[in-house]
Amino acid sequence: MTGAGGPAAETGAGATGGPSRGGWLRKRSLALSGHRTSVALEAEFWQALERIAQRDGLSIAGLVERVDRARDPRQPLASVLRLAVLRDMSQNQD
Repeated sequence: MTGAGGPAAETGAGATGGPSRGGWLRKRSLALSGHRTSVALEAEFWQALERIAQRDGLSIAGLVERVDRARDPRQPLASVLRLAVLRDMSQNQD
């Protein structure tokens, strides 16, 4: 799939907003298929996405692009990423 040099690239991360149920939101700026976007997720979701990306041999940007390509455009990307983490966790339970 897409690696660090592919069409999806991550350009930064930072804390934003205030505390949420799962912790502070962390915003990352990404280029998905040549379009700039930013996604704000709780740190725990970014950590889970990093583990999934590493396991699948992808960068974070590559994993986000894979999820983005499969989503219904009416669904917010952040919500779909959270669901992807939950789906992965339920499929990989011991």
